[in-house]
Amino acid sequence: MKTLLKRCPMLIAHSIGMRLMEIGLAQARGGVALLVFAVVLLGMLSGCASLPDNLHRPASQTITDVADTRLATVAAASMPAGADPQLSGMRLLPAGDQAFEARIALARAAEKSIDAQYYQIADDASGRQFLRELSDAAARGVRVRILLDDLHANGEDALLAGLAAQPQVELRMFNPLPVRDGSVRSRVLLSMHEFSRINRRMHNKLFIVDNAFAVSGGRNIGDEYFGRSEPANFIDMDMLSTGPVVPEMAAVFDAYWNSRHAYPIEKLAAPGVDPAVARRRFEQSVREAGAVTMPVAARDSLGQGSVATQLAAGRVDLHMAAVRVVADAPRKADADNELLSDGVVMNGNLDLLQSARSEVLLASPYFIPGRRTMEILQQAADSEVSVSVMTNSLATTDEPLAHYGYARHRVALLKMRVALYELMPDDDEDERTSIAEGPHGSLGRLHAKLAVVDQRWLSIGSMNMDRRSARYNTEMSLIVDSPVLAGQVTTLLRNERMPQSYQVRYTGDRRRLQWVDQNGRNPVVHAGEPDSTWGRRLRLSMLATLVDEDLL
Repeated sequence: MKTLLKRCPMLIAHSIGMRLMEIGLAQARGGVALLVFAVVLLGMLSGCASLPDNLHRPASQTITDVADTRLATVAAASMPAGADPQLSGMRLLPAGDQAFEARIALARAAEKSIDAQYYQIADDASGRQFLRELSDAAARGVRVRILLDDLHANGEDALLAGLAAQPQVELRMFNPLPVRDGSVRSRVLLSMHEFSRINRRMHNKLFIVDNAFAVSGGRNIGDEYFGRSEPANFIDMDMLSTGPVVPEMAAVFDAYWNSRHAYPIEKLAAPGVDPAVARRRFEQSVREAGAVTMPVAARDSLGQGSVATQLAAGRVDLHMAAVRVVADAPRKADADNELLSDGVVMNGNLDLLQSARSEVLLASPYFIPGRRTMEILQQAADSEVSVSVMTNSLATTDEPLAHYGYARHRVALLKMRVALYELMPDDDEDERTSIAEGPHGSLGRLHAKLAVVDQRWLSIGSMNMDRRSARYNTEMSLIVDSPVLAGQVTTLLRNERMPQSYQVRYTGDRRRLQWVDQNGRNPVVHAGEPDSTWGRRLRLSMLATLVDEDLL
């Protein structure tokens, strides 16, 4: 079922039951017919809500006069004497607690500018603490620009508008939905008359302070990305960067900030609210969150001390590397931008995979290979390149339909001799280790987006290896030439994640698979999809018949 009706109050619904912008329609109850009826009815009731026209968006650029800031001094002191000025300083942030603390420490050290670009800033303890720190920085005279994708910002208009009412703060929403109130699901359904536009989301994650240090990677801002949530936390990875790569990332931010898809929050939130009242409400809502402190481990799984401690000491331990920034342009979000091929970031990563001569190691929470990906993996098999892919199992994924899209390709991948690993749930607190290093007793879900090629090249960023990231989401990745950093990621995956994963095997008997749990003394072989029921698999298979794989 590709389309319903096309003009207001008619709707466009390219796929019912899809993982439309990660809203979890797989869990919708009441049947497809009822859902279709609800889509049509809600679309008619929405009255074709629309965005404001003729907006004034004052253009601004990254502040580059930062040589006199403390962070610029620390960045310079962190570079080895005589280092090649074309190389950048890089450090992995595998631990969730340290990744959050690094952002807070950088915000507290800011003197001139903070630029933050995220797919989601959750309305939880971490999200409010983060926003409070940005507000405090602005109160010191720091210019703060926040660019946030609008999809998951439901119910946050007042909070965000209150922050934007602070002097020195600007906040823009990327590609906003015309309907402001309600849940994510209801906002999407009420905005279906603009489906071709709202289906395109800004998935980038970037945090730049004083144009001296940047944090990028897979983490949004929310408790579950920093090991502070129950019952589940994301296993993720960020990169701390300084040197010439930072201005390159700042240029990416500027392009998005000044694009026509970025709408000032005050033009979207409820009109007529007094700025002073909005500011007071913001302060009240974030005061408690701003006071929350969470324990931070002295060292992460790589033996690294915290970034906050090193910033205070005036020098951060870094690895020097050549880095290439690969980013989709904001115009990828144009409603009429019908891509005939993969986007810039996907192609950049596939080019990297195609260059492999000995080994490829991939980690992606949602792995749905397209035509070119399958061709490259086949070439790798023909050239005897070892390929390993790690993704979520059905038991750990937060997107069951995306997992089903991946499952369609398992047999073909295994026939190519691709080694498949699916993260399994682990309830053994004594045995638990995690790239995210979240609290014991919580379900770990893979969220890191990583590729290691020939033990030398590392790709890290926001892009999932799926069709949505390739065609509809905007993304950014760093491609890093560093055997040291590539080796660190390989060690974390092979020594910590793969032993905590099912290895999937093809039996050769039609499409039958086995899942091997090698975590204990004796391997345990599962003849069917672990931690799933026949009813759940049937429900997913029925929903999957309505899904265009590009939309998963």
